[in-house]
Amino acid sequence: MIGAAQIKSILDGYDKNSITIGVLGSHSALDVCRGAKDEGFSTLVVCEMGRERTYAHHYRTQDGIGIVDHVIVLENFRDIMRPDIQAQLRALNVIFVPHRAFEVYLDFNYAAIENDFLVPLFGARSLLRIEERNQQYTQYNLLHDAQIRMPYIFNKPHDIDRLCLVKIPEKARAFERAFFYCSSGQQFDAIINQKIERNEIDPAVVADAVIEEYVIGPVVNFNYFYSPLSQRVELLGTDMRRQTNVDGIARLDAHNQEALHNFVAPKFEEAGHVAVTVLESMLEKAFEYGDRFVQAAQEKCAPGIVGPFALQSIIVPGPPKKDIVVFDVSLRMPGSPGICFTPYSRYLHGQSLSAGQRVALEQTP
Repeated sequence: MIGAAQIKSILDGYDKNSITIGVLGSHSALDVCRGAKDEGFSTLVVCEMGRERTYAHHYRTQDGIGIVDHVIVLENFRDIMRPDIQAQLRALNVIFVPHRAFEVYLDFNYAAIENDFLVPLFGARSLLRIEERNQQYTQYNLLHDAQIRMPYIFNKPHDIDRLCLVKIPEKARAFERAFFYCSSGQQFDAIINQKIERNEIDPAVVADAVIEEYVIGPVVNFNYFYSPLSQRVELLGTDMRRQTNVDGIARLDAHNQEALHNFVAPKFEEAGHVAVTVLESMLEKAFEYGDRFVQAAQEKCAPGIVGPFALQSIIVPGPPKKDIVVFDVSLRMPGSPGICFTPYSRYLHGQSLSAGQRVALEQTP
C-alpha cells in the first residue's frame, strides 16, 4: 500500500496556496465542486469521453458562474491510473475526493487505488474496499465490531425461515446487484436457477450471495462526517433512495403487484434520492451508532474514518421502542446532494452544508 511517507512527500511539494479539489465526473462530482468553490478552492473533474459536457460545458467556470475550473477528458475512466494523468493531477496540486463511481469505473480494483494511485485522497483509501461483501474484513464485520444492529444474515439458503432479500451481483454489470425476494430454500433455488437460465447471474458467484432477512420499515440513510481535527461525529443530513422499477411496483395495489409478478422482476437500481427527516428522539441512537462506527473503524482499520460516511438504515417499530437497523454502509462521499436540505448541519454550523462543502471546510487554520 502507498505509504503515508509517500503521500506526505507529494503534499510537501504542493503549493498550499493553490490546492485543487479533484473528482471523477460522475456520482457526486458537482456536489464536491460546488462545495470546493464555496470555500475558495480551484476544481478539476476527470471525465470520460462522451460524458463530459455536463462538466466541460454546462457547469464549466465562465463569466463569473460555474464550478468546474479544469477538465481532463479520457477515453476511459480507468485511464486515470496512467502515470502521465496522475502527474497532471499532481502538477495542479490536486487532492482527490473518492466516491462510489471512482471504485466502480476502476472495476473495483482496490489494490490499484491503494498501491498505484499516487495522488493524495481525502479519506482513508484502505477503507474503500470494506464496502464490498467479498473481502476478508467486510462492512458486516465492522458493523458487528461496532455493536450496531443489522438484519439477520443466513449462511445457508435452506436455513431461510422468513422473507429475505438476496443480494448477488448481476452478470452483465457487476456493480449492480440482482436483488430478489424469497422465503424458503426451495424458492431461493428456483429463482437462482431461473436467473442463471436467463443469463442474469454467473453460477460462480451464487456461493457469494448475501441472504439477508427483509426488515420492514422506512428506509433512512444517516449521512455523517467525522473530523479528525475536532474529533467530532457530525450528522450532515438524512435521505432515502429512489430506485427504478421497485418504486413503481410499490405504488401498485397488491392485486396488480401479483399480476405483474410474472412479467417484471424488481430492479433496485438507484435513480435518485429524496431528503427526509427523522423524529428528534431517534437522533440519540443515530449519534450513538455514528460514534461506535468511527471508534470501531479506528480500532480495526487504522487510521479509520476521515470525512464523510453513511449508515443506510431501516427504522423499525417497538416494543420496547423504535430502533435503527443498518443494512449497508458507505465509506466515502454520499451520492445524495439533497442531504443539505435537511436541517441537521444547520443545527450545528448555523448554515446548511452539503457534503461537498463540509469536505472543503476541513482545513487546519
